[in-house]
Amino acid sequence: MKHNYKKLFGLLMGFFCITAVAQTELKSKIVDFQTFIPIESASIYVDKTTIGTISNSDGKFVLLVPKEYANDTLVVSSIGYKSFKTPVSNFVNDEDIFLEEDIASLDEVILVAETRPKTGNDIVMRALEELEENLPEQPYLQKGFLRHKERNKKEYKWLIESAITLYDSSYASGAKDNLRINVDETRKSYDLRDVDSLFAHAAYLKYKTNNKRLRARNLRRDTIRTSTLVNSIKWNDRRINGLGNLFKGKLNLVRNSNMRQALFGKDILEKHQFDLDTVLVENERKIYKIRISESSDFIGLNTSYRYNEGFQAKGWMYIYWDNYAIKKIEYELVAASDVQRRRSRSLYDTLVNHKLILSYKQYNDRMYPNYFYYETPKLVNVGDRSSDKDRDDYQPKYEKDELFYYTIQEILFTEIVNDSATVQQALKKEWSDDIFSSRPYNQNFWKKYNVLLESEEEEKLIRDLSKRASLFKQ
Repeated sequence: MKHNYKKLFGLLMGFFCITAVAQTELKSKIVDFQTFIPIESASIYVDKTTIGTISNSDGKFVLLVPKEYANDTLVVSSIGYKSFKTPVSNFVNDEDIFLEEDIASLDEVILVAETRPKTGNDIVMRALEELEENLPEQPYLQKGFLRHKERNKKEYKWLIESAITLYDSSYASGAKDNLRINVDETRKSYDLRDVDSLFAHAAYLKYKTNNKRLRARNLRRDTIRTSTLVNSIKWNDRRINGLGNLFKGKLNLVRNSNMRQALFGKDILEKHQFDLDTVLVENERKIYKIRISESSDFIGLNTSYRYNEGFQAKGWMYIYWDNYAIKKIEYELVAASDVQRRRSRSLYDTLVNHKLILSYKQYNDRMYPNYFYYETPKLVNVGDRSSDKDRDDYQPKYEKDELFYYTIQEILFTEIVNDSATVQQALKKEWSDDIFSSRPYNQNFWKKYNVLLESEEEEKLIRDLSKRASLFKQ
C-alpha cells in the first residue's frame, strides 16, 4: 500500500509539473519602425483564438500561450501600422518587434461608393445602427484581469489586482439585470490610503440620513471611529469606481448605448459631434479615425451625491470601414460649465474628470470587450480644498503633489466562453463584484493566468507601496 501511495504521489507530481510547463511565455517590446518610440496598447494575440494581451506604456508585453497553439499564428497589430505575424513556435523572446506605419487613402475610401456615409456624424450613427449585428447576440462569459490603483502624483496609495469573470446575456438585453461580474482570485492587495477622508464620510452620511445640508467641515475626526471611516471610503469607491458602475452605467458607451439617457443614445448628436479625420489600417483592414468634440449641450452622469455634470466630450473613435464595427474609443469628459470648471480646478487640479479607453476584438464575427481603462480624480481630505471651506482657512499642510488623487482601473479580457452549458453552470454559483473581500493567494492559479505587464514606473511604485505596507504591519 505504501508503495502504491508513493506511485500515486509521483504521478500527481508529474501531472502538476506537466501542467505548469504546458505553456510558452512570449515576451518582447513593440516599437515604431521610424521613430523607435514604444507602441502602447498594441494587440498581441494568437490568430482565431481568444488568447491575447496588450503592450504597456513601455511597449512591452508578456503572453502565456498553451503548447497546443505552438503551430498557430501570433499576430501583433496596432491601428495605423502593418501587422507582424509569425508562428508561435518561431517567436524569439526579448527581440524588439518593429511595426511600420500603414495609412489608407481617405479620398479613395470616400469616393468608392455614393451610398456610403461620408461625414463623421453619419459614420458614427451607422456604427450605432449596426451594433446589434456586431456585438454578441448570445450569452457569454469573459475571463479578465483587473488592476485597480489609487495614487497621488508621488506614490500609490492603494493597489489591488484580481482575476474577474464577466457574464453578459447579450447586447439586446438591459445591462442592469443581465450583466454580472465576479471577483475570482486576488493577486495583490495593498491599501495605505488616508482613512481620515471626511469628504467620503460626509457623502456617506448624506446617503444614509438624507441630510443634504451636511458638510464635511462640520465633522470632527476625533469623534469618528476609524472603522466607520473605512466603511465610508469603501462605499464611495463602489459608488464612483465600482465594477458594477463601470459595466452597467453610462460610461460603458457601446454596450449600454440602448439604455435610458445613454451618452451614445438617441440624443448623441446634441452632446457630441464627430468629424472624419483620416482612414488608417489595422491588420489589413481599413479603419475610420473620427474626432469626438463638443456639441450644443453639456454632458452629465447623474451620480448620487456628487456633482458630475457640466462636461464636454473630446477624443477619438475608430470604426472598421467594412462592417462599421467599433474597434476603439478614446473618450474624455472635460469640465466646461462655469460651476464645474471652478470645482474641478479647486478640488482636482485638472479639468479632465473622466478619461476612458474602450477597445474590442473580433471573435466569430462578433466584437467582444478587449481592454477597458478608466481614470477619474478622487476627492480626499488631505489638504482641504473644498468649495464650502472659507478661503482664509486654506492652509495646505501637504506638498501639491500629495494633494490631488486619482484612481485608475484597467481590465484586460483574456478568454471568451460561448459554450451554453458552461455559461449556465457558471450562473449557478454566487456572484460578487466586491474587490474588498480578502482572499488567500492562489499561486498555481496565477502561474497560468495572463495579466497586464506593469510599466517600469508602475513596478517602482508597487515596490515602494509594498515596502510601506510591510512597515505599516510592523
